[in-house]
Amino acid sequence: MRAHEAGALHADFGQPPMWLRPPADVNALMKELWPKTATKDAEGVLHIGGVPVTRLAEEYGTPAYFLDEEDFRARCRSFREAFAGSEVFYAGKAFLCKAVVRILAEEDLYLDVCTGGELATALGAGMDPERIGFHGNNKSVSELNRALDAGVGRIVLDSFAEIERLTELARARGVRPKVLIRVTVGVEAHTHEFIATAHEDQKFGFSLAGGEAFRAAQRVLAEDVLELRGLHSHIGSQIFDASGFELSARRLLSLQQRVRDELGSELPEMDLGGGFGIAYTSQDDPQPAADLAARMNKIVDDECAAAGLSRPRLSVEPGRALIGPAIFTLYEVGTVKPMPGLRTYVSVDGGMSDNIRAALYDASYSATLASRASHEPPILARVVGKHCESGDVVVKDEFLPADVRPGDLLAVPGTGAYCRSMASNYNHVPRPPVVAVRDGQSRVIVRRETEDDLLALDVG
Repeated sequence: MRAHEAGALHADFGQPPMWLRPPADVNALMKELWPKTATKDAEGVLHIGGVPVTRLAEEYGTPAYFLDEEDFRARCRSFREAFAGSEVFYAGKAFLCKAVVRILAEEDLYLDVCTGGELATALGAGMDPERIGFHGNNKSVSELNRALDAGVGRIVLDSFAEIERLTELARARGVRPKVLIRVTVGVEAHTHEFIATAHEDQKFGFSLAGGEAFRAAQRVLAEDVLELRGLHSHIGSQIFDASGFELSARRLLSLQQRVRDELGSELPEMDLGGGFGIAYTSQDDPQPAADLAARMNKIVDDECAAAGLSRPRLSVEPGRALIGPAIFTLYEVGTVKPMPGLRTYVSVDGGMSDNIRAALYDASYSATLASRASHEPPILARVVGKHCESGDVVVKDEFLPADVRPGDLLAVPGTGAYCRSMASNYNHVPRPPVVAVRDGQSRVIVRRETEDDLLALDVG
């Protein structure tokens, strides 16, 4: 049953669509998909952090991303508390700006970056370098130099070439950086082909089955320039079943046992990565952080006891699970085009330039009429963008009220992860702002791009 916020419920269930329900019923169902402070008032207007979206649209325009800061902080705290005794790294690739970095620091989280630009953002916001982990399958010499100069806490090794490169740079500087070895553990997570990262045929890490991971550990320990702290794996994204993490942990610990037995080094750390799923529609059922932590900790404890290993300090890397549900995108409807016998196309003032995931991953989203109530019956709609591309789809299938019209505001939840990070200037459309809302106040944390910004890079 697609009981998600725009709409609703299929008629065969004998229940009214959501925009015909009393506000209390609507608000209860919204908690599945929306930030924690999201509510709808008696007039059908969506509120976030105590502020109506109609006021936000007037002040900041559309399209725009709105961050429920309290929701984001609460999710940070829930993971930190669930994984007490472990290190929780926020995966910055999901969405990163200086304001987010400062929130992470205030909530006592660590930060995972994977490019020089992300590292620059972290350092520019004042993040303690010791609390930064640096990923990436092709880190440049300049990026590694910057990481060494800054004193980044962990560098995740991804290839033999990188081992050689980092060893030379560290030796020349007389420093001993702490490193992890990224291992492809052969776990097939139930995820999209393009975002699965633990099978053998892909660009990340050292193969466990082929023996490369063990040889990588052997080489790092033999050189004795880099400080090998442990092993790392990442099995994919948008994962709802903890069994993949359990199998990954079991295989990593088997390798740690071999490293101890054959190389004489008992590694003190293990990073199981991220990829924890969120709800984009009511059909998604993410696990609470506490449940994930309990299962992952148990398998580590059991396997270490069986192998006689000292328990390594565990790390995880949630990104989407922290920021994804905390942000929604607000659009204004521009045109409505009924296609008799098919569906109605509802065009908004954004699209694939602010959310490429539907086109790239066939990702599903929900939507709601956010600026008013309606007493009209539901119609099947497809929310599309303004770009000159037939694949410019925001929400593939959604039930919206039959009187949806130009000027209405539509809100799409769950857009905190990867939407702004992957945003583009396709068709020379400026990227939207990100606005944080909390306790009735709002502030821009990433400003809207302008046409002047677009032209500033054009030197022709």
